[in-house]
Amino acid sequence: MFAHDIAEKTRERLIEGNDNWWFLGPGGTARLNRSHVRGDGTLTTAAEQELRERGLYTEAPPRAYGLTVLTSTDCNLGCAYCFQNTGQDPTGGNRPPRIAHARLTSQVITSALEFAGRKMASAGLDKLRLTVFGGEPLLNPRGCTELLERAADYGMTSAQMISNLTLLTPQLAKRLADSGLSSIQVTFDGDRADHDQIRVRRSGGGSFDSIVRNMARASEVTSLRWLMRVNVSHHNKRGINDLIARLGESLDPSRCIVYFARVADVGIGYANDLGHTEDFAELFLGWHRQVIEAGFAVPRPGAYPACATCSYRGGRFGAVVNADGTLSSCWDTAGRDGWDVGTIESGYRPDREIDDRWVTCTDANNYAGGQAAWDSFQDRVDAALLDYLARVKRL
Repeated sequence: MFAHDIAEKTRERLIEGNDNWWFLGPGGTARLNRSHVRGDGTLTTAAEQELRERGLYTEAPPRAYGLTVLTSTDCNLGCAYCFQNTGQDPTGGNRPPRIAHARLTSQVITSALEFAGRKMASAGLDKLRLTVFGGEPLLNPRGCTELLERAADYGMTSAQMISNLTLLTPQLAKRLADSGLSSIQVTFDGDRADHDQIRVRRSGGGSFDSIVRNMARASEVTSLRWLMRVNVSHHNKRGINDLIARLGESLDPSRCIVYFARVADVGIGYANDLGHTEDFAELFLGWHRQVIEAGFAVPRPGAYPACATCSYRGGRFGAVVNADGTLSSCWDTAGRDGWDVGTIESGYRPDREIDDRWVTCTDANNYAGGQAAWDSFQDRVDAALLDYLARVKRL
């Protein structure tokens, strides 16, 4: 990893649709005629002026402070591509070595929330947006519920969790929801057979059926919403159509958002052989159509936003706190040896000391062909998705 230039402004996008162009800015999205774009793919002066007057270039200031807290750095799964692995399992099994063990305590919760409170006051913010993270956060359920309950005193307006869901019971789901949790993100790695080969329990065995069952049971006793990330690699792409159909039969699509993510080469010894081809882009679009037709929601393509946590130094609008109270520039380096940038007690270290450690969310991602190839692929997918959403009047 290398020190990253911090981009404090949202990166707007201009992408070509089937018979039109789309402008995606921090202030919204606009469909443009071809006459609005020059032959070199840039906006005409008149089109840009109109978009600016409509506020599409204007980025709204943050309305809430973004705090991510790890409740446990341990995990009960042994996914080979996990960015928190520090090596491969020398036995060839499902127990890769991981980042150092840490478990959130009441004392660290107190310090973390007081730290966030000071940063919120400095930024003039009175609302808190909380992300409960891990490892697997539900390995420390008491830490999760205490963090949620006490964050309410700091103006918590939303709270999400990122979990593998294998440990979620209806009783625990209700406690979490009653404590303020509103949504949980979970990952699927293809349909059951592929998923169970990739997201394997460290003790052995797959996780697919327990995840879907736990989601369905939790939905019966709570109003939790689900963000389902579908990882895409050469290992599982053939089963994704069947996955979508299976999830549509097992879950309430009206409470779910689905998005597809190509797995970057982030794990030690892991590689994703999928390239950014036209055929691959068509697969992505076909999956989006299928989930929409099944009643699921999908994230609408937009500008590339600045991250509240890692796009700004010094915890200006957000912070990532490890379970031991150390600070990281982003979730990707939390708990990794040698990548801390301060503590919640003493604050962030001087920039000169952490230049080599301040990385952003995407710095560790290694996409085939580089970031430019990935951006071009994403533009093709997003333009086709926007065209489709416009046709079915979902925009």
